[in-house]
Amino acid sequence: MSAPSRRPEIRRRRTRKEKILKLRKRLAAASSEPERNRIIQQLNRLGLNSPGNPLLKNT
Repeated sequence: MSAPSRRPEIRRRRTRKEKILKLRKRLAAASSEPERNRIIQQLNRLGLNSPGNPLLKNT
């Protein structure tokens, strides 16, 4: 696999990782319950692509 064919894959992974970090920060700063639930739903939706790696810790 040559480098040009991997660039889109690397970009997708980097963008997804940044999005997850941003959502986790927003979740930590969220004050209201509806806002927390919405962010948790977004993280769960993103987590469907990585079933072996949970995006949220079960507390």
